[in-house]
Amino acid sequence: MYVLIAGGGKVGRNLTELLVKKGHEVLLIERNNAKVQQYTEQLGGVVVQGDACEVSVLADAGVGRADVVIAVTGDDEDNLVICQLAKKKFNVDRAIARVNNPKNERIFKHLGIDATVNPTNTLVELIEQEIPSHSLWHLMNLHDSDLQLVDIVINQNSPAFNRSLNALNLPVGTSVVLVVRGGKSQVASPDLVLKNRDELIVLAPHTGAAEVRRSLLGQEEA
Repeated sequence: MYVLIAGGGKVGRNLTELLVKKGHEVLLIERNNAKVQQYTEQLGGVVVQGDACEVSVLADAGVGRADVVIAVTGDDEDNLVICQLAKKKFNVDRAIARVNNPKNERIFKHLGIDATVNPTNTLVELIEQEIPSHSLWHLMNLHDSDLQLVDIVINQNSPAFNRSLNALNLPVGTSVVLVVRGGKSQVASPDLVLKNRDELIVLAPHTGAAEVRRSLLGQEEA
């Protein structure tokens, strides 16, 4: 997996090191030349100097073949610009942005950024999208509410397999926001029949997490 990271602060530097250790192909773009030289000594040739807000810098970094672009600079506006360029101009499937001011999170979502996160470990989990022993994965809590987003992968043993969304026995207040099939998003229409390896992004109340698990995954995670 090729991961392009913009911003060589503590989050970007640590995230780069973690992903390299996990065997991913990573390139970190950082404006400050002194940091680039320091990180190159520490991490090798996975760091380049440049402004990721510039189209030419992203193009030279091979953003067009990136599986995911992560913008973790200290400036929310820069992070938004980087992610929008990646998605709109270079058709990158997934863009993840660090949001330093929680008030800006809604704007990022409205403008099509796939995920807004901050902690390094959460970023690593979002990128890899691999759950060794579970098929239900907590993504984030929604501010000022009792709601959470969870990521659920359907398999052939799931009670939801080969059933339409409107036939699922989901708890009150729960809705399927998005279905990803074969790497492409599907409209979560009521008559959509779920298949093996379908990935569901579900909005659910905290109190209904266990019931969501039972409805979509059976007892495997009880």
